[in-house]
Amino acid sequence: MELTDLLARIIHSNSISSINPSIDQGNREVIDLLANTLGELGFAIEIMDLGDNKANLIATYGSGPGGLVLAGHTDTVPCDEALWQSNPFQLTERDNRWYGLGSCDMKGFFPLAIEAFKSLPDKKLKQPLIILATADEESSMAGAKALVSAGRPIARSALIGEPTNNRPVKMHKGIMIEKLTITGKSGHSSNPALGNNAMESMQRILGQLMAMRDRMKLQKHPGFLIDHPTLNLGCIQGGDNANRICGHCFLAFEIRPLPGMDLQQLQKDIEIEVAKTAAADKMDWTLEKLIVPPFCGDEHSEIVALCEKLTGHRGESVAFATEAPYLQELGMDVVVLGPGDIDVAHQPNEFLPLDRVQPTINFLSQLIGHSCL
Repeated sequence: MELTDLLARIIHSNSISSINPSIDQGNREVIDLLANTLGELGFAIEIMDLGDNKANLIATYGSGPGGLVLAGHTDTVPCDEALWQSNPFQLTERDNRWYGLGSCDMKGFFPLAIEAFKSLPDKKLKQPLIILATADEESSMAGAKALVSAGRPIARSALIGEPTNNRPVKMHKGIMIEKLTITGKSGHSSNPALGNNAMESMQRILGQLMAMRDRMKLQKHPGFLIDHPTLNLGCIQGGDNANRICGHCFLAFEIRPLPGMDLQQLQKDIEIEVAKTAAADKMDWTLEKLIVPPFCGDEHSEIVALCEKLTGHRGESVAFATEAPYLQELGMDVVVLGPGDIDVAHQPNEFLPLDRVQPTINFLSQLIGHSCL
């Protein structure tokens, strides 16, 4: 299958992952498409079923110790089709760009990786090449966590093709996504004693979180453009009418911690503050959390050094999180590098510049050659 045909079919497949069950989709169609394409090229195919029409793909060419993983996630974030100038599920070429949901983040990486393999003059690899495709990176990291639980794949090094403008990234912040629900008691607003207002308790908790945000700014890391942890209040919902005491209030917020921070202690501090207020106000509460650790590559990383040499760019840091810490936990030397631009990811009219396509194929072909030949 030609590069553009493969990308068009991958973009066409809706693989949105979301914490909202009404819009959450499976990625199995994308996984099967990649598995069939790679199988025809001689890769050994393993599909790791995760249930709910979701799966990981581990496609391996060659055998032996060491080896290189080219990794990425097959899911996308949700989108508002009304804000797009073209169909987000149709690959559209204009302005020397490929538009489509996932073209940048990061479905576009897979056809380029496959094309790089196809361009190799000699496919008798001395060390294996593994193309790894995962599920639910945008929502739960379920695919990456399943890989860690299974203890595979095993390889010496890995490149994750997230959008970095083809610059090697050796360090990134983590992310802690927190979903807090406060439950009080509704009642007629004419008499506050008839209920227990959950929104008032949430207001106090918001103040605690903002104070925590100010304290966290004192922690610095010179390797990041935004050199301190950040806390974002992202979504709040509560009550149902002006004349009813608010019985439930929901808050979703996130923290982006720095490498070296104690995430378990940070999580414990959040829960202590929430519990203190909830107990004083006689409220019930629940807290759902997703913690993705920060990533910091080895100081003497061979794959970072190789990517620096091949691209001419020094290793950098970014504020967004990836699956890198999970592959690192599997024992791999990891770098994050891909052709897209994070500034257009998760946005209407997401695109991949056409002038990045051939340079990325050339780079990946060289990387495979150095790592596997």
